[in-house]
Amino acid sequence: MKTLSKKNNFLGLEKKHSSYEDSEIVILQAPLEKTVSYGKGTKNGPKKILKASHYVEFFDEELNREICFEKGICTLEEIKFGNLSAKKSIDKIYKEVNKHLEAIKFVVTLGGEHSLSSAPIKAHFEKKKNLSILQIDAHSDFRDSYQGSKYSHASVMARVAEFSKNIVQVGIRAQCKEEYEFIKKNKMKTYFMRDIRNNKFGKIWQKKVTDSLKENVYITFDVDGFDPSIISATGTPEPGGLFWDETMNLLKLIGKQKNIVGFDVVELAPSKFDSASNFNVAKLVYKMLNYSFMK
Repeated sequence: MKTLSKKNNFLGLEKKHSSYEDSEIVILQAPLEKTVSYGKGTKNGPKKILKASHYVEFFDEELNREICFEKGICTLEEIKFGNLSAKKSIDKIYKEVNKHLEAIKFVVTLGGEHSLSSAPIKAHFEKKKNLSILQIDAHSDFRDSYQGSKYSHASVMARVAEFSKNIVQVGIRAQCKEEYEFIKKNKMKTYFMRDIRNNKFGKIWQKKVTDSLKENVYITFDVDGFDPSIISATGTPEPGGLFWDETMNLLKLIGKQKNIVGFDVVELAPSKFDSASNFNVAKLVYKMLNYSFMK
């Protein structure tokens, strides 16, 4: 397998902190873009995240640590999809994630459109008992199919629900009637953004979310879960989203009380007019890594 050098890897790390053998963390680039429906460009997300990460500080002042040197972070070359169908592309990602889990690595998958997330989620689900999936997102993604595809970005959580309904959703503020009825019928744990803002779950809503998770947690983070004031370069932005500090407080609490086993970050659609979004997503990835190793 080919790893990226300091010039192109996550954070611009020297070989001694980024080789596969010496790294506990592996970053997979999955520039999948087969079913986007509004804004395009998610296939460019991984490489722009990596480029922006060179300006993220190694030192996390909140946790007083440099996780990149403690654990090592290896960045692999991007997965090639060519003319593969959406399903075969997802199968390819699943096999890749599974391979690194077998090697006892902490796997981070960078997208790409959200449809890819069913692959790493399934791989982790098969390896970890007592697992919850935390979905941070503006959209519930429970459509059985969208625009003729069961493997659409709008259907990713419907595919996940076929093998696990231990899903906790945060930030949802856009969905169709079919999705609303799916959530109600299956009693899904969905923390709608409007309810968070109206204090339905109390001022410390992060505790409610954390308490609803099982011991092991996989996080799938669609960056449109953030308010567009934080991340505007995404395919389907929705107003009224999550802000930075409240989201970090949630992730930190989960890191303290649960076991984060892996995560993906998807749906950055880079724009030449908005480099801030690239940097904020790179910062998000590094913060999530710091919170994942708090125990």
